[in-house]
Amino acid sequence: MPGPEETPAPPKILWLARLERRFHTWRERRTRARGLKPTVTPFAGYGGDGWIRVLGRVLIVPPRKPRGGGEYASVRGWRSFLAVPVGFARVDVTVAGQTHTVNADRGGVVDVVLDAALSPGWQTFTMTVEGSAPVESRVFVVAPDARFGIVSDVDDTVMVTALPRPLLAAWNSFVVDEHARQPVPGMAVLLERLARENPGCPVVYLSTGAWNVAPTLVRFMRRHLFPPGALLLTDWGPTHDRWFRSGRAHKEHSLQRLAEEFPDIRWLLVGDDGQHDDAIYTAFASENPGHVAAVAIRRLSPAEAVLAGGRTAVNDHSAAEVPWVTASDGAGLLDRLQAAGVSPA
Repeated sequence: MPGPEETPAPPKILWLARLERRFHTWRERRTRARGLKPTVTPFAGYGGDGWIRVLGRVLIVPPRKPRGGGEYASVRGWRSFLAVPVGFARVDVTVAGQTHTVNADRGGVVDVVLDAALSPGWQTFTMTVEGSAPVESRVFVVAPDARFGIVSDVDDTVMVTALPRPLLAAWNSFVVDEHARQPVPGMAVLLERLARENPGCPVVYLSTGAWNVAPTLVRFMRRHLFPPGALLLTDWGPTHDRWFRSGRAHKEHSLQRLAEEFPDIRWLLVGDDGQHDDAIYTAFASENPGHVAAVAIRRLSPAEAVLAGGRTAVNDHSAAEVPWVTASDGAGLLDRLQAAGVSPA
């Protein structure tokens, strides 16, 4: 038995993270040898009084033949995974005339908080890498007097995906044309109405999906008239101690961070009963009742529940001390939120 002063063994899975990094470095060298240059793919962020959270990813994107339809052209998910992430890239972010140099992480993801005095509402800034053309990004600055916000899951809440089933998840992510994906009935109307009823309300889409699919999700939500908002995704790659990153931990950490960044906002938490949203939201509301306006859980249909591997609903929500509603679609959730006084009738 090891003594108390012995150094603990290094995490066993560390080699996989190193292997992943070497693989991406090899891919980066090959694409640069072909004359391709990195660029920044921006993601909508959010901010508060005097600061913003900048989100994006540095990628080398393989060229492809142009197709009609602009950004709404037919795009299959597998194309997003062909791009090569550029780890530890130096990115110049220019906000309100001031340029900040920041570093991407080993997966090419830029996620930094910068000082910036911007007016409330949607604001723009630019990002560039290695002298590339500046790319415009957006950030929603929350007003100091905002008191209500929306956090919504994506899979099986915004769009029908049955994501937890591995084979179907791969099919949806890599094969299915984005135009073939279907929105959950009534959810766009629900979220848009709540955002309209609460001017200046921040909207955050919180998902366990990979950053690779962010452009596809943004196009999908625009097409189906979901209100714009920040997109918080994660990375599927290995860490120093796990084969894959924990989606549940990602959601729990993100909720706690939002509560700390916006202590005066009470959030409406929207999710479904097939991906632990019920348990995550109930636990967060129980520990932070002052930060939660209500919890709205979409009930999966019997067929969807089978595809999702069953339900993960919590039977007792009394400890949360906030309104908790459930329905099978957005219209039903809106009715119940109105009855609970969360949304005007």
